[in-house]
Amino acid sequence: MASLLNTVSSVRLSNARTTPRFLPPISLSLHRRRLVVRAAETDANEAVKSQAPDKAPAGSGSNFNQLLGIKGAAKETNKWKIRLQLTKPVTWPPLVWGVVCGAAASGNFHWNLEDVAKSIVCMIMSGPCLTGYTQTLNDWYDREIDAINEPYRPIPSGAISENEVITQIWLLLLGGLGLAGLLDVWAGHDFPIVFYLALGGSLLSYIYSAPPLKLKQNGWIGNFALGASYISLPWWAGQALFGTLNPDIIVLTLLYSIAGLGIAIVNDFKSVEGDRALGLQSLPVAFGAETAKWICVGAIDITQLSVAGYLLGAGKPYYALALVGLIIPQVIFQFQYFLKDPVKYDVKYQASAQPFLVLGLLVTALATSH
Repeated sequence: MASLLNTVSSVRLSNARTTPRFLPPISLSLHRRRLVVRAAETDANEAVKSQAPDKAPAGSGSNFNQLLGIKGAAKETNKWKIRLQLTKPVTWPPLVWGVVCGAAASGNFHWNLEDVAKSIVCMIMSGPCLTGYTQTLNDWYDREIDAINEPYRPIPSGAISENEVITQIWLLLLGGLGLAGLLDVWAGHDFPIVFYLALGGSLLSYIYSAPPLKLKQNGWIGNFALGASYISLPWWAGQALFGTLNPDIIVLTLLYSIAGLGIAIVNDFKSVEGDRALGLQSLPVAFGAETAKWICVGAIDITQLSVAGYLLGAGKPYYALALVGLIIPQVIFQFQYFLKDPVKYDVKYQASAQPFLVLGLLVTALATSH
């Protein structure tokens, strides 16, 4: 579940890049009682054999960035901090927020101890477990690209071993699926819908990152899959936990995932060199940076305006007006930062604009609950 759910949002899809049958192809061999785990190599291994430097170019990297799993991180030797870095905690809030929106849209969430506890468990499933699984898996299959773009990251730099990465992927996946099953029992579901949402999100995360499908090779399909994982899946999980999913909500959240596609493109600009070298058709590679940045902001803005139009047509003009009010500052920050230089200002743009998009999701959720 990209995630859940990987399976919404500081909605930081940035740096974002979500069973057992769907995990990286793994071969096991026993030799003198030693277990050797080898993940399948991607085709890119033959194309790129980069040697990662021992340390990041910036010796003064930030310890805080390291814990969040974002660029500018300090080099770390503590394995637990490295494991946390691989899960990219900075990408968890969108999933946590998606659960909040789903619970709000259900109209059945109550501020009592049991419902709060259910929602917290659902957030842990969606964020640390299944998003952590997704991010670790993605970093594993991106190790050749990272050896070009960010060679100081934990895997290409050798800060964490192959066995340790594979073990982390399995533990996070099984932990997330276990919590999903627990939530279905707790909610008294006859059909384990939360578990199947988690399972589907985990499969989507795998085919997003891993060959032979590797959806991320196509800028349109890959980014939409990423957007759906961060917006639709956690929303569905939160709503299914406290209420009932209906076709209108499914269509509305999938529409909102087009905005997620736009947010995912933001992260592609800093990886153009590696993507081009390995044949990945991200939108900045396929269309050039100038065209891709307009596709990005168009997907974000037009989607939200379409949702506002839907709310207006559904007889909820105040919610529609509130959503338009939250779109305006996003457009301002797009011109102020992102459209000037999508690489230099990507973090500043997302930190400034995406809180308004996140609030717009909640406005939409509250509108659908009435």
